[in-house]
Amino acid sequence: MPFILKKIFVEKKQRAFKFLIKELNYTQKEAQRFIAKSRLLINGEVMNKSSQEIEGEIEFIYFEPITRGLKPTAEYDEFIVFDKPSGVLVHPQNRSTPYSLIDELKYQFGKDANITHRIDQWTSGLVLCSKNKKSERDIKMMFQERNMKKKYLALVHGKLKDNTSIEEPLLRKEDESAIVRMVVKVHKDGKKSKTDIKPIKYFPDKNMTLIECSPLTGRQHQIRVHMFHVKHPIVGDPIYGQSEENVIKFLNKELNRKDSIKNSGASRLLLHASELEFNLYGKLFHIKSNIDFLKVCFKSIKF
Repeated sequence: MPFILKKIFVEKKQRAFKFLIKELNYTQKEAQRFIAKSRLLINGEVMNKSSQEIEGEIEFIYFEPITRGLKPTAEYDEFIVFDKPSGVLVHPQNRSTPYSLIDELKYQFGKDANITHRIDQWTSGLVLCSKNKKSERDIKMMFQERNMKKKYLALVHGKLKDNTSIEEPLLRKEDESAIVRMVVKVHKDGKKSKTDIKPIKYFPDKNMTLIECSPLTGRQHQIRVHMFHVKHPIVGDPIYGQSEENVIKFLNKELNRKDSIKNSGASRLLLHASELEFNLYGKLFHIKSNIDFLKVCFKSIKF
């Protein structure tokens, strides 16, 4: 379990955030953020005022990363790239999350290493990570200025013959309804979104097409929603292309694996972040995934 409760003895009375800086080597910003997130306890009670003085025994909820042996696809002086497996979260959802990609990153490269962008839990593929605070800022700025080209591979239902661009605004609106909770939709009030699609190979016996997707914007679930919108949902998608009843069951973790495979056509979402191309520190990088995605598809779809 990455989040553990550690007992620490504070010998000399001092401000809480200063103790975390001095004894646990956090920056002032990190120390104050951890205290604000209720990570510091005194006599079992949460202490969330960073300027409050502490002395004696305290408890601190500490993130201690673990490893499952996932090796980087590429490593350079300032950054690392992992090929994230489908089903693995990029960041923990809560303190009970047993493992996420941030575990692997910080276990192997230290506490200053960080993930610089996200892909969905059920999407596999390349995730760019920084090794230090400076490269984290530089890479995030690169994403913000859209100086990053990303390509995905996907297996979709139906036959696509021609290259096409999907330009539909995407909206995510918070709601009490289970179906709206995580689902993004095409809506006139949404944010401008564009995805370029290139068919690679059609499989007539399955009525499925392997495609290459280039998202020119970075909206949540963008490729999944766009493909569903043009009536070619991604094989294995447990949300887009499913009935409202089954979506709610999936989001509430009430849908068993057998029924999920039967409904979606595969044992996992068949979407894979396959290529990253960017210019950083005056050098052009073009990184490709080592995963044989078509082999993954054949293994995952129903025969």
